[in-house]
Amino acid sequence: MTLAIFALTYLGIAMGHVPGLKVNRVGIALLGAIAMMVFGGVSTATAVSYVSWPTIALLFGFFVIAAQLQLSGFYDHVAGGIASRLGNPARFLVLLMVVTAGLSAFLNHDIVCFVFTPIVGSALLRRGVNPVGFLVALAIASNIGAAATLIGNPQDMMIGAVGHLAFGRYMVWSVVPVVVALGLAYGLIWMLSRGRLEAAPVVGPGVDRAPYPLDRAHTVKGLAVLAVVLGLLFTPVPKELVALGAAAVHLASPKFRTEDMLARVDWPILVLFMALFIVTGAFDATGVGDAIAQRLAHSGFDLARPPELTVATAVLSNLINNSAAVMLLVKVVDVSHAATGYVLALANSFGGSLIVVGSVSNIIVVQQARKLGVRISFRDFARLGVPVTLASLAALVGWAALAA
Repeated sequence: MTLAIFALTYLGIAMGHVPGLKVNRVGIALLGAIAMMVFGGVSTATAVSYVSWPTIALLFGFFVIAAQLQLSGFYDHVAGGIASRLGNPARFLVLLMVVTAGLSAFLNHDIVCFVFTPIVGSALLRRGVNPVGFLVALAIASNIGAAATLIGNPQDMMIGAVGHLAFGRYMVWSVVPVVVALGLAYGLIWMLSRGRLEAAPVVGPGVDRAPYPLDRAHTVKGLAVLAVVLGLLFTPVPKELVALGAAAVHLASPKFRTEDMLARVDWPILVLFMALFIVTGAFDATGVGDAIAQRLAHSGFDLARPPELTVATAVLSNLINNSAAVMLLVKVVDVSHAATGYVLALANSFGGSLIVVGSVSNIIVVQQARKLGVRISFRDFARLGVPVTLASLAALVGWAALAA
């Protein structure tokens, strides 16, 4: 029964829906967790023990940190600054990708894409420049930049928490493949897009929200708190306590209401992670995952080796979503082994740039662009995403071999 529920849950996640039901991937994962408890014999206490609460606490804390900066107008201010520098498209693309990657490394990269897309897209349309290549570059840079730290995206937070990986050591190891991947992404995107800069699409209804005005005092406060948090992440203090402490500082705000802050927390991601912890925890208890990994190793496909782990992570990330892929893989590989944890964290982030559904940030960019009347098709995204992803993953495998 456990294996049947696990298989059905991951099949539903791969499909993204259940025929006849209006349920998404989060709902499918939640139904799977409930089924494990009702039909799979998982008790409430056992289900609670499967959840990595430090990971959930860390995620929540950083969602609140990002929410405070969004309400302070920081993201809109930075996006507006980038959009005002459109004189040279090549230099503009560099600036857009570097700033996006830098912010995505330390803040919620989904929010970065949500705020940047309409502002940058509108500016490009006003200048008569086709924004498709630039917006795809925004999504790709967000995915690559998020791999630079163990707080860049929820999956890497989980890998760091489960594997007890050191924040500083991971950054030192990841900086080379991230910089190389970003450079390769820029070169490939510019080479493939520079001939398509004219004939911009018709402007649609526009952005459906007013930008948040810059509140300098609270922006400085938010950045100061973030700087303290980043400093403490290099210490032995538990990361989740650092994040929760920062969240408490922002929730006790004289400026922003609690409901406004909490409305910007990505609750579906938290629910998805808790549900998948239960589903994969029950699956792991059967021992089937370890048996499959051992049989693969005996057949020559050893997930403990960087090339095989990179390929498996990238493929699964685009089949079943990168969060679900990482939740599964942490049960069959030893992420407490630093090199394995590092490769898994980077591979799921780099692999998310392959196609539109590979990452939530990709979907956000496509949806936000549609509101501007800009259509980014599956083919448009893959035309840039596939070569960038293959080059990035190759760079990762090469660096892992060199570092070893």
